[in-house]
Amino acid sequence: MNKEGRQVGQTAATGFQIGVRRTLPISAEAAWAYLISPEGLKLWLGNVPKLSIREGEAFASPEGISGELRVVKPESQLRLRWKKNGWEKPSTLQIRLLPGKAGQTTISFHQENLDHPNTRELMKMRWESVLNEIRHRTSSANNHAEERINP
Repeated sequence: MNKEGRQVGQTAATGFQIGVRRTLPISAEAAWAYLISPEGLKLWLGNVPKLSIREGEAFASPEGISGELRVVKPESQLRLRWKKNGWEKPSTLQIRLLPGKAGQTTISFHQENLDHPNTRELMKMRWESVLNEIRHRTSSANNHAEERINP
């Protein structure tokens, strides 16, 4: 509990929130391309039908994730309603790409309007896993590209 009597991750107005970020050795363009690729979308949304990635577009996956894209800023930001089956109300998920030094990009997942500290913890584990998988898959792709360039 903090001095206002709230638990870790609890806000005054929007329930619980979580933020997870990782800096990866890829450009913002490459990070964006991966996030919106079928393989990338499958990691954080599930097996959604082909999305055109435009504001107002709704989605639903067989894994029970549904929502709507609210803000789309290519190579920079996605903001969406994101809801799992069984949740009373959707959360707000924001993904930001923060360019860093020399071909590095920080990918940030921030989710708010979560209903409970247990939900917060589950989502923290989910986004950490997603970011670790993105790191693994994009670094493998970079290593293969470097092998082709420098045999």
